[in-house]
Amino acid sequence: MKKYILNSLLVAAVLFVASCKPEIESPAGTTAGTANFGKYIAVGNSLTSGFADGGLYLEGQKVAYPNLIAEKMATVGGGSFTSPFFTDAQANGSGYLSLTALVNGVPTLTPVTNNLAYRDATHLAKYTGEVQNLGIPGMRVDLAFAGPFSAANPYLERLLPDAQVGVTTYFQFIQGRNHTFFSLWLGNNDALGYATNGGVTTDATNVLTDKSTFALLYSNLVNSLTAGGQKGIVGTIPDVTSIPYFNTVTVAALLTAAKAINPAAAAIYIQTGTGAVRAATSEDLIRLPFQSAGLFGSTASSPYPYGLHPLNPIANNWVLDKDEVAKVKDFVLSYNNTIKSLADSKGLAIADTYTYLNQVKTGIVINGIGINSAFITGGAFSLDGVHLTPRGNAVIANVFINAINAKYGSTIPIVDVTQYRGVKFPN
Repeated sequence: MKKYILNSLLVAAVLFVASCKPEIESPAGTTAGTANFGKYIAVGNSLTSGFADGGLYLEGQKVAYPNLIAEKMATVGGGSFTSPFFTDAQANGSGYLSLTALVNGVPTLTPVTNNLAYRDATHLAKYTGEVQNLGIPGMRVDLAFAGPFSAANPYLERLLPDAQVGVTTYFQFIQGRNHTFFSLWLGNNDALGYATNGGVTTDATNVLTDKSTFALLYSNLVNSLTAGGQKGIVGTIPDVTSIPYFNTVTVAALLTAAKAINPAAAAIYIQTGTGAVRAATSEDLIRLPFQSAGLFGSTASSPYPYGLHPLNPIANNWVLDKDEVAKVKDFVLSYNNTIKSLADSKGLAIADTYTYLNQVKTGIVINGIGINSAFITGGAFSLDGVHLTPRGNAVIANVFINAINAKYGSTIPIVDVTQYRGVKFPN
């Protein structure tokens, strides 16, 4: 479901002589290259906002990857960067999950419910003022053009004047920012909403966006953000199978657990998207929340143990079966082809998070720290199995920074990943 101005000292000096306007100088040996980081805006969804652990809260907002990028941009002439932070008194924002115990690998996740930022039962405290981190949890490319969604989405609603709620679209909201540089990492939810709902479509937030519709609307976004000749960077959409949400509760792990109780257990049974019942394979992905749902092996509603008999299979909404996986992968590849093609046509940098997070899935080492996509222990993903930890944000910030530097000849320093935590373990 969050800083800029001119180039090298030489260019700044030339401009000063030519126009007699004061400039913010960059430190010696650094340069913005051909980019202008004077005013950076970040367009995106929950990943951009700093959403983590199933909620949006102040600590996560502060370490959102755009904030980390903007801090480093300041060394090459970047300006200030504003985010719609919750106040210290309401630092826990929407609420989030906390790891309160980990016994024999089994986690206890407890909702944090104090110091929240709600002005009533369903609406978050309003934020007024300048915003440059424009990340909105739950935002999709298709819903970016739907006015009513600004009333349904509490994270966008809190940033709009009352008169604009339900009328102003996200596409309209991001305009008129007078930016000189942008990042656009949007489109994840156009596939992820369907996937995290087990391939079951119930409303506009969990349908797969039509490929041609995605291409048209993403083009509108890019054209708007580059209308004044601005440079920027776009991010590709990650493979859904690269996140812990889909690679933690495996068929093999469930079968092992079943055999420990009943050695005769032979298979895990699932209901597919077509309604068919069959034995699950390693190609079928089971959603992370199934781990704590208390359903597996239960005979509460049937004489047959849940998931262990074809007459009581794991329901389709808990599973992204292999055909649904293939479908999602196909859509993601199409979306990414659109993103890369449009970026190339506009001369924009590309942060290939699709490729990078697939590398994280198998494991990487950065400055002596091992990072992978394992739930809780991997370091990259938070307790919801989808969003990033502070360390994960630092890693992604560097993917963006390296791509910006390579495209525009800038020398933005990378973020020191070792200074940021993974999942916070109980004391």
